[in-house]
Amino acid sequence: MSDSYRFPDTFLWGASTSAYQIEGSPLADGAGPSIWQRFAHSPGRTTNGDNGDVACDHYNRWRDDIALMGELGLQAYRFSISWSRVLPQGTGSVNRAGLDWYERLVDTLLANGILPNATLFHWDLPAALDDRGGWLNRDVADWFGDYARVVFERLGDRVPMWATLNEPWVVTDGGYLHGALAPGHRNLFEAPIASHNLLRAHGRGVQAFRAEARKGQIGLVVNLEPKDPASDSHADADAAQRGDAYMNRQYLDPVFFGTYPDEMKDIFGVAWPAFPAEDFDLIREKIDFLGINYYTRGVVRDDPTALPVRIAYVRQPEHAYTETGWEVHPPSLTRTLLWVTERYGRIPLYVTENGAAIYDAPHTIDGRVDDPLRVWYFREHIKAAHDAMTRGADLRGYFAWSLLDNYEWSLGFSKRFGIVHVDYATQERTPKASAWYYSEIIRTNGGALDEPGDSHR
Repeated sequence: MSDSYRFPDTFLWGASTSAYQIEGSPLADGAGPSIWQRFAHSPGRTTNGDNGDVACDHYNRWRDDIALMGELGLQAYRFSISWSRVLPQGTGSVNRAGLDWYERLVDTLLANGILPNATLFHWDLPAALDDRGGWLNRDVADWFGDYARVVFERLGDRVPMWATLNEPWVVTDGGYLHGALAPGHRNLFEAPIASHNLLRAHGRGVQAFRAEARKGQIGLVVNLEPKDPASDSHADADAAQRGDAYMNRQYLDPVFFGTYPDEMKDIFGVAWPAFPAEDFDLIREKIDFLGINYYTRGVVRDDPTALPVRIAYVRQPEHAYTETGWEVHPPSLTRTLLWVTERYGRIPLYVTENGAAIYDAPHTIDGRVDDPLRVWYFREHIKAAHDAMTRGADLRGYFAWSLLDNYEWSLGFSKRFGIVHVDYATQERTPKASAWYYSEIIRTNGGALDEPGDSHR
């Protein structure tokens, strides 16, 4: 076993999920509907009309799933809390049964030596708040702060890691600009407002955490995708800069610098509003860490017809791509971690999601699932993360996406990201080869990265 990829003894190894993708029973025990409950039940919105009514039935099978985490040697588990389980109307009366369920989850994780890492918002806004304007209503920041306070009061003494939001770019780009995700809007003028209010809500969440004087840490989770120009032309170079500003800097510059990238005005034109200066004092509330979700890079060219960002993605010949059409490019994970460090300072970082949708058969073969491409994906990306650490990034943990095959939003159950196979007909869980390989990486603290990783237990 080689020491060339050994990680620090304090490095944290985990896996991630989100509430609507795995829990099922979205209306159980007094919970209210979310925008995803509404969206998934709207005809034509999801592949095959799939919805999260059952998903992975984690709401009922959570004890077995925690036992499986222990078997794999996970040190941490990143999950999200369903806002509408806790506050069915988004504000007002608290649903104690919903909070009780998350409390049992947290306590059982701790009893099994697994660190809970909770995300307050992973896309499932209460439908009742959407009816009041959702992320377009400035009051949503206060609604979020009140929700965060309720959760912190119950769980803040036991959960050491919190994230306010997961991937605000996806919420806005998919939900308010292109209509592919809940709530399904397509409006150029709405997108910047939704993004800004998400960041204001993040600030309120941090304030609520500090007010409770909790001993844990709170941060923000963003998805980052470096943009490379498809050619040496000035037009393509400018396109890459616009793409970077829109997807990456739009959600980090306000948090660290208190301003939006200059390119945003060019991208949105008359739809870009003037935001009150005092909003940025709220958005700049100090965070303890930044979570980075990395899956791919984007090679882009200038395309004046692709409004508003005016970029088109260029597929790279002879490169590997996942089932979601994302290029596999491990060096860009190294690059992303170093870019964040160089631009925003040496803030503690976690890779909070990293994984691949690879084709897996719906059912196991002889009780096993071989997924060599996913094994390769994890090996090369974790090596890339290690490379970033050796070059100065303060990386403190890595979370594989995802623990379980799950409901992949508008793609339904058509894509599998899990290291654990789920037979949706029977809900049987079967760790894939990638799960056992990742387990060995954890056991050896990176030493197994020099091994081929194709063996089974």
